[in-house]
Amino acid sequence: MSIKSFIPVPRTLMGPGPSDVSPQVLSALSRPTIGHLDPLFVGMMDEVKSLLQYAFQTSNPFTIALSAPGSAGMEACFVNLVTPEDTVVVCVNGVFGMRMTENVKRLGAKLVVVEGEWGRAVDPQALEAALKQNPNANFVAFVHAETSTGALSDAKTLCQIAQQHDCLTIVDAVTSLGGVELRVDEWGIDAIYSGSQKCLSCVPGISPVSFSERATKIVQERTTPVPSWFLDQSLVMDYWSGEGKRSYHHTAPVNSLYALHESLLMLKNEGLENSWARHAKQHKALAAGLADLGISYIVPEDERLPQLNSVYIPDGIDDAKVRSYLLEEYNLEIGAGLGKFAGKAWRIGLMGYAARSENVALCLAALKDALSK
Repeated sequence: MSIKSFIPVPRTLMGPGPSDVSPQVLSALSRPTIGHLDPLFVGMMDEVKSLLQYAFQTSNPFTIALSAPGSAGMEACFVNLVTPEDTVVVCVNGVFGMRMTENVKRLGAKLVVVEGEWGRAVDPQALEAALKQNPNANFVAFVHAETSTGALSDAKTLCQIAQQHDCLTIVDAVTSLGGVELRVDEWGIDAIYSGSQKCLSCVPGISPVSFSERATKIVQERTTPVPSWFLDQSLVMDYWSGEGKRSYHHTAPVNSLYALHESLLMLKNEGLENSWARHAKQHKALAAGLADLGISYIVPEDERLPQLNSVYIPDGIDDAKVRSYLLEEYNLEIGAGLGKFAGKAWRIGLMGYAARSENVALCLAALKDALSK
């Protein structure tokens, strides 16, 4: 068998992630690789921290880019903060809330699940009731933007409820960071994680995380080892912070961090509020076009994620055939349904660089063609 260099066909990525990556960010990947302890690279790391603090809207000193995907960011938050003696209330309204429960179970902590309806935002009253029934709870965990359903929860209100019951919060912002309003300090979020491949429009494989002072104190004062060496943030802290020489922890993905730096710089130059408005504008254009095609949304309008549009597959339409047709004829990727919506829904992403008028027009034209056939 003769194996040649792999050169992929250019695609327009409008699924649940990864999203389209801009030429500017792809170009950053090709810059010369330098050592991960090189003073030049350490200086760039400081800039990445500053840019992430802007994106998260936080002044948390411990705000870093974890050298692993968002799922590792999730696990890093749980393994560093939660012990078997803790009680964790997890709000579940989709696949990624379920993954939070798996983390709690594996850590041996007491799990309290607030079951929500898939395709709907987390119900604040249900969280309030659960906390009243579990006064010893230590943490509240929820997904801000549920990628499996396209539902956007009211993170500000959920955090306020958690604070009233003296609970720290762990928040999944994998799909929300850069796409919708998110204010870590103002809302009082204690531990938050995201992913590079969604609204930041960077290559996959990096997870931005941020810990509040309260969360950082828990990590620093632990009396038992974190059950994951690689994700032990007390060790990573010495690599990402401090004056002068930093301690070696692992070989960072140097070129991927170049790309993240570039994508965050593009977000800063555009302005957070402008990015949020752009995603909302393109969502409205897509929603109007989908309505003309007779395609309806799963999520009520006031609870929808603008950057992740979950819609019902019309009756009589073959899910796989349509997605294959879009890929083969238009080099366009949209996502299949996940979990309870598998085979029943499509997930259309408008994340980061993909949230552009030409992408919306392409998607609507391609869907119209596919449905007619």
